[in-house]
Amino acid sequence: MQQRLLYPKRPLSQLPMETDDDILGPMDAENESLDESQRTKKEKEKKKKKKKRKRLDVTMQVVREHPDKIAPLVGYFPSGFDPSGKGGDGDQCEPPPRVRVFRNTRKTGRLQLVVSPDDSKVEFVGTNYSGEAASAQLCTYALGVLDKDAGTLKIVPIASNKIFRLEPSVSGSYFPSEEPPTVVNELTAEQRADKINRLTSTYGTNKSISKAKKMLSLNQNEGSSAPMDSDRKLEGVVINKEALESVETIASRNIPPYDVTATTAEMAYPLGKIIQKAEWDYLLDILELLQAGAEAEVSPTAYPSFVCNRIYKLKDIEDEEKKTTLACILSYITHLIKFKDQHSMDGASSAKDHKIPAILVKKFSSMFADPALKKQLSEANNGLLISYVLVLTLFADDFRTDPLDIAKDLRMPAIKMRPHYEHLGCKLVRQNNVTYATLPVPLQFPKPRRRRR
Repeated sequence: MQQRLLYPKRPLSQLPMETDDDILGPMDAENESLDESQRTKKEKEKKKKKKKRKRLDVTMQVVREHPDKIAPLVGYFPSGFDPSGKGGDGDQCEPPPRVRVFRNTRKTGRLQLVVSPDDSKVEFVGTNYSGEAASAQLCTYALGVLDKDAGTLKIVPIASNKIFRLEPSVSGSYFPSEEPPTVVNELTAEQRADKINRLTSTYGTNKSISKAKKMLSLNQNEGSSAPMDSDRKLEGVVINKEALESVETIASRNIPPYDVTATTAEMAYPLGKIIQKAEWDYLLDILELLQAGAEAEVSPTAYPSFVCNRIYKLKDIEDEEKKTTLACILSYITHLIKFKDQHSMDGASSAKDHKIPAILVKKFSSMFADPALKKQLSEANNGLLISYVLVLTLFADDFRTDPLDIAKDLRMPAIKMRPHYEHLGCKLVRQNNVTYATLPVPLQFPKPRRRRR
């Protein structure tokens, strides 16, 4: 027989029941902790989204390269070396490396950057003339320095417009034993001109082709029979000794072509013998800027102060022919001064962006440049160039000019301009505490002084 066990009856409220905590147990606590972590993450993301970037109103300043100061050098380490010497926690754990810059004594544009870590036999070396720096570069680099307190952003050009690739090297082995190899088969001037003419005729525009034809016609040499023809023509010709003596005096005086018998100042130094007929078409840059309303571009950074101070004259002249002549004279003065700056140590930086027409470059090089001195002018040629500039300033100021601004452009003290003017036959007149240079006619040159014994 089956036995039944009987229990005393109790109300349901007193019976033991399993609660939700007893059923779920630790799983529910874990879920709650996950929910809290997700909430905190979402709240942090919302706070990040709510944060707005602060905009800074700064004044931008572009610092030009100074000839007497070296620009900042920028380099990078492809090996992954950290020059800051900071560890993973951001604390300074190593002293900063030693940085040195070497410059070539002959070719001053060549720089070498050497970074030497402390207590290490390995140094990092980079140059701006070999390796990666020697490849073609189609961009310009600059360094920006932001000062939040002052509210300024300075844009500074970097040295040689090159970024140094700093490669590891054994300490002391970075001095180059030999110069980098140069191009062996260099083209001569005639071969180079011939190749340029071929490229121009094949791919050039109509304007460049017409320019090349004009240059070719100016530089065209006579045939082989020309010397014989000239000898035949010279037979029976009476030699004018006085003319030869006058030519010798012109060469000895080292001044532009002049006429001693001229009765007007304009004919004393003929303008047509200073500026050739084929050159006038290449001297219209200032006139075109004025006609386009861009007279602000004629600024002291691009043009000499003498030219900038005479722009008002061009506006006042109503005669178009006189206006064109004066504009071309001012442009010619600009090219002469920039050519002088390009061949001097103190003015090379101010003329590096100036473009002189090719026809004038060839003329100036043949007249003033000295192949033996490379990029410098001899004392005689420098004096001849100054004489050309001063004669043209006389034309621009109607033969009564104040030499202060042109002395500044020529980088000379005003007192040193006196012998140059006297050498041209000018007289210096003082009026209202201002000294003017005038040109009386007929020309009278100072006689050489003889020392008494």
